[in-house]
Amino acid sequence: MHLSENLKDDQMNAPRSPIVPLLDLDLLKTLIAIAETGSFSAAASVVHRTPSAISMQVKKMEDILGRAIFTRDSRSVALTADGAFLLEHARRMLALNRDAVARFVQPEIEGVVRLGAPDDVAERFLVDMLRRFADSHPGVSINVTVDTTDRMIEQLHRGNLDMTLITCEAGFKHNDAEVVYREQLVWATCLGGVAAEQDPLPVSVWEESCAWRIAALGALNDQDRAWRIAFQSAHISGQRAAILADLAVAPIPTSSLDGNIIEVPARFGLPKLPKYALGLLVAKEPNPAVNAAADHLRASFSQRASNH
Repeated sequence: MHLSENLKDDQMNAPRSPIVPLLDLDLLKTLIAIAETGSFSAAASVVHRTPSAISMQVKKMEDILGRAIFTRDSRSVALTADGAFLLEHARRMLALNRDAVARFVQPEIEGVVRLGAPDDVAERFLVDMLRRFADSHPGVSINVTVDTTDRMIEQLHRGNLDMTLITCEAGFKHNDAEVVYREQLVWATCLGGVAAEQDPLPVSVWEESCAWRIAALGALNDQDRAWRIAFQSAHISGQRAAILADLAVAPIPTSSLDGNIIEVPARFGLPKLPKYALGLLVAKEPNPAVNAAADHLRASFSQRASNH
């Protein structure tokens, strides 16, 4: 009996984990509307609320978070750094909600979606994501085009694609892209390889517009490290082949590492690489099938980010 009482006392006195407050979806919808319209009054018409109600919602979010999410002046509002971070996650959370609900309330959606994607994204991510989308939206067909970021942006503007995933940040920036995923770039070499020891450093990259190339060669130049282009390939499979043959080191995402392709050990002193981002661009006035596919991609990348 005495032991039981002691256990109860210990449980009562044990430190409790702080309860993390929740931001409901209506608040997040308002955040997105303000960010996209640039003003409280314009956002009010988007979410069908009064400007004063919008101000109250913003105050509620800032009170919950303890941070300012907007800077304001007499003409416009702009996101703070914390606000930009929250915006990215707000879009993901709303997409997760829409993707889940669509399985039950929009099974009748039909159509064809023309999707562009970089080679590495198609190989590493899309197969599983599109398989799950086909299960929940059997009436929608997705046709995938694999190409470079520059060419896919051009095809989207020409009306040949309905939406496209592109590589952005890490030296390449497309301001209209909605970031759906970020991943660390690392220098990769083969297990037991000697390419990282060579001088000048043999590097495998793609053409000059490639974000990975811009990030990698820029970092080497900042370090005054001598390098040479030993291998060029537009495909992640080609980059892996060059690495496995010990012809070169290459900048690749961490998810492309495996038992035989490893990060270059720190003792070789290669410069740290930045994260790169995947952005989503959607054509103007998308139809319901395109919206459903876009939400599924947002939700899928959000789930992947939360699992890593």
